[in-house]
Amino acid sequence: MAKSLDLELAAVTKKYGTTVAVEAISHRFQAGSYSCLLGPSGCGKSSTLRMIAGHEVVSEGDILLGASNVTDLPPARRGTAMMFQSYALFPHLSVIDNVAFSQKMKGVDKSSRLKKARELLELVDMAAFAARLPEQLSGGQQQRVALARALITEPSVLLLDEPLSALDPFLRIKMRLELKRLQRELDISFIHVTHSQDEALALADDIIVMNNGRIEQAGSPRDVFESPATEFVARFIGGHNILESRGAPFALRTDRLQVAKTGAESGDSLAATVRDVEYLGATVNLALETGAGSDLTAALPDGLFFQDPIEIGSTVFLSWKPEDAHHLAG
Repeated sequence: MAKSLDLELAAVTKKYGTTVAVEAISHRFQAGSYSCLLGPSGCGKSSTLRMIAGHEVVSEGDILLGASNVTDLPPARRGTAMMFQSYALFPHLSVIDNVAFSQKMKGVDKSSRLKKARELLELVDMAAFAARLPEQLSGGQQQRVALARALITEPSVLLLDEPLSALDPFLRIKMRLELKRLQRELDISFIHVTHSQDEALALADDIIVMNNGRIEQAGSPRDVFESPATEFVARFIGGHNILESRGAPFALRTDRLQVAKTGAESGDSLAATVRDVEYLGATVNLALETGAGSDLTAALPDGLFFQDPIEIGSTVFLSWKPEDAHHLAG
């Protein structure tokens, strides 16, 4: 496999006519890291990935891989490889011929390219299916073949566009572990586009949260979750309530909101009505409505909740420790 290199976006912009899809974003992806571009549909994350791959033309700015400016290079000469959301396998080719296809196009002789393809199929645990056609494979198996096909080019950076979105929840978690294992074993950079907060938190060394074509926040999963920079990040990453105090918003984790059946509304206690109770196994979520009409969520450990269950429609009193309130940028 090729040596992993830093990848840097320098004020990269993508315009479609007068529409700005990505606006002057800058970020350095560290060599050998697993990064997730996270955000809602239309935030610019897939356009960013496609510009890195060379499948979209950069309107302004530069893309640097190691010491090389790859902004204007065709996809095959960048040192990157992309695994598409649809997997895009050739239906008429066997698994092994799908994996070896790019080598065939480069003029690599048959025995050499098939040998290399078998090695990659071994890596993704698909060697036993080498002679099958894509239609004879499950979704998870097709994904493994698509991975092997991308990796045969020996990229410095592997680009993954929503790679787990087509899988059922159980298989999604299994493949999440496989992707992380592969990234560690290959020691190359993975850049993974997703709209799933859980996926990004579980996989990434570095999360880049995007909104309206810009980077709202970048950092480790813990930093982004524990210290969201803006109200958008706090809401999108999930697990937070947004409250206001003296005209300034702050984020409070749902598991840090303390709930009592008795009390009085005061400066450090807030009355709320329980609108719903959601049992989630290890936790129980209370949907709460305050007098001000704002909606809050409290996540209680299941053991604590069932010691003294709280009924829908009852009034409770909410409080929190000052150090758990994280102030947000305006």
